Amino acid sequence: MADTAPTTHRRSPLAHAAVRLAAATRASGGAVRLAELPFLAQVNVRLDAKGPAAEAVGYALGFPLPLEPNTAVRAGGLTALWLGPDEWLLVGPPGTERELEDRVRAAGGDEPVSVTDVSAQRTTLLVSGPRARDLLAHGCALDLHPRAFGPGRCAQTNLARAQVVLVARDEERAGFWVLVRSSFAGYLTDWLLDAAVEYTRRPS
Repeated sequence: MADTAPTTHRRSPLAHAAVRLAAATRASGGAVRLAELPFLAQVNVRLDAKGPAAEAVGYALGFPLPLEPNTAVRAGGLTALWLGPDEWLLVGPPGTERELEDRVRAAGGDEPVSVTDVSAQRTTLLVSGPRARDLLAHGCALDLHPRAFGPGRCAQTNLARAQVVLVARDEERAGFWVLVRSSFAGYLTDWLLDAAVEYTRRPS
């Protein structure tokens, strides 16, 4: 189970990079915006999508689990990502992982449901701005055109050879979440910062 200590006593995987991420955002004039979203609650859920537990869990969450491959559903501060035919990742505000676990377990009842807090495994990078898709395309083989990977889409993929979960947020201007394992977060941040140099504004 992930560490559930108050976030004020924890250090995020990219705390050391916050200044550099903000500087890259300023240097691009907002063409790309980079930031870490630390300590988001992340709970992995596995169950039979056609069984009674799926409907019960959806009711407990306030929205049905997405059944279409590589889609995301969001309501309030909670997002459910489709990872496989019987697997989802619930992403919520920091500190809500225990409550999410309890809610899903209670809804599942006696049905075979696996619920695992994986919050400590990954951190989340926010990549937004008008050139966000171009930036990500430098290191991702997915077709990131809005027609192919628009708001509400997600995928497990590689970005700069690092395994990530990529999420197109529910509004185009909201950009993308890049969920990356904590051990690869520093490497991926360095890659993003290097790739973002292309969008640095030149003095007029």
